[in-house]
Amino acid sequence: MSGMSPDGFTSSVWPVLHYDDTRAALRFLVDVLGFTQVVAAPDEHGGVGHAELRWPGGGALVFGSTRHTDSVHGRMRAGTSAVYVMSDDVDAVHRRVVDAGGEVLEAPHETRFGSGAAAYVCTVSDPEGNLWTFGTYRGPS
Repeated sequence: MSGMSPDGFTSSVWPVLHYDDTRAALRFLVDVLGFTQVVAAPDEHGGVGHAELRWPGGGALVFGSTRHTDSVHGRMRAGTSAVYVMSDDVDAVHRRVVDAGGEVLEAPHETRFGSGAAAYVCTVSDPEGNLWTFGTYRGPS
């Protein structure tokens, strides 16, 4: 994969998250939120030691296990991050989360960000407490 989205935009920012239960995290991120699995390397504990995921509209995410404490990310705790993801179909993400019994913190609604830009967004929590906001805002034009 080249890291290119359908519109030719290369993602150069990859959030890094850590999870206690990496197998459950992988299933939630792929099956419920809608990411595509690119890499999922197993670890010695039967979990996922390193994963790379892509968002269909562009962008990437890396995650690993809180059990691995020997790296620069080794002190990261699970459930302490927030990620914004651009989406043309916020309602579909919301439906998948509801259908999976996930936690919706804010149902889809119109809002304005600090810049004054309007967006249609929803915010959900993954099983370990990270916040995921899906919205139509694509940045300043």
